[in-house]
Amino acid sequence: MICLDGFDPEYLYQGIADGVLPTIAGFKTSGYVGSALSAVPTTTNTNNTSIVTGVPPSIHGINGNYYLDQETGEEIMIADAARLRCGTIFAAMNRVAVTTATVTAKDKLLKVLAHEMDGIAFSAQNADEADLSAFGFANGESLVGRAKPDQYSADLSLYVFEAGLKILQTQRPEILYLSTSDYVQHKYAPGTAEADDFHRAVDHYIAAMVACGATVALTADHGMAPKSDGEGRPNVTFVQDEIEGKFGAGSVRVICPIADPFVKHHGALGGFVRVHLLRSGDVPAMMEFVRGLPGVELVLDRETVCERFDLPLDREGDFAVFAGRDGVLGARRIDHDLSNLEGHLLRSHGGLGEQNVPFIISCALNSDYRASMEAKGMRNFDIFDAVLNGLA
Repeated sequence: MICLDGFDPEYLYQGIADGVLPTIAGFKTSGYVGSALSAVPTTTNTNNTSIVTGVPPSIHGINGNYYLDQETGEEIMIADAARLRCGTIFAAMNRVAVTTATVTAKDKLLKVLAHEMDGIAFSAQNADEADLSAFGFANGESLVGRAKPDQYSADLSLYVFEAGLKILQTQRPEILYLSTSDYVQHKYAPGTAEADDFHRAVDHYIAAMVACGATVALTADHGMAPKSDGEGRPNVTFVQDEIEGKFGAGSVRVICPIADPFVKHHGALGGFVRVHLLRSGDVPAMMEFVRGLPGVELVLDRETVCERFDLPLDREGDFAVFAGRDGVLGARRIDHDLSNLEGHLLRSHGGLGEQNVPFIISCALNSDYRASMEAKGMRNFDIFDAVLNGLA
């Protein structure tokens, strides 16, 4: 099972058309190549957790990479399973003696995905710190046969694939989960040389895994879209600055759930933010004001956003704000540093414009299962069910 971080459908369509993805193109005949909706917000932690639990955020509880603890007022990065409200598929499989393994690019995911899981589990980011002595290797670097890459590189994700292939060849786990970084997708558009080189390598590793006898399934946690105007300037609306300018300083705190330790390539700017009131205020008036801000596509109160997008009611703000596909939202201008874009146009995710993702399996689905799933609408977190219960 592969979660290819930031694999917008445009990379799939362009890659197949240009011959970059020959193995995946072949699955159109021998397997299944379709699309699905990811969970909202379209962020890494939310969707990886949905995929490995098979349920939406309203059940598993992880509704972003970053949140405001409403009891303490502290802003917290999700880096462990403390907010996880249900078990994972891996843990359940381990309890009935099914062997599992997982390799992630980002260490922030590992403690959630590997919660109560036995077997190999490490991140490429901290491959040198992983204790794999029980499996015949000193650490992740020993397994792969080279040092871990820089966290801001395409190689971080390719390292995940190298590790996954080595695990398949040496350990033969019955379920293997690989989760990559979206470094490439944040920097390079579909059809660029850099994007093509990366996705060509991904396709090569998928072919090698199929050759090992694996059924390979691939989806994404979210898509990716350009977020700049015709002059190359980021299309940003700083929601907290705007609200405080109208309703007073200290009236709200805006949380950007896309924020994580890998903010260098997107400045913690995404298509979805939560607004928390810090003192009593007129929520409907604030919502109406925000609806009129440039780049805002949708504003929903707590109850409505939870009902529409299967989010946990006790973990949402007073209201939620969505940007259109061509824009992003921030909190305060001073909170976001875009100096590290290094000449690249801003590309990001988090909103509804990045909800559509590929849903790919190397083997065909049986006709009844496929018809049922397509009728109700595929979700990226259905992919384990499809592989375990729906193959022809």
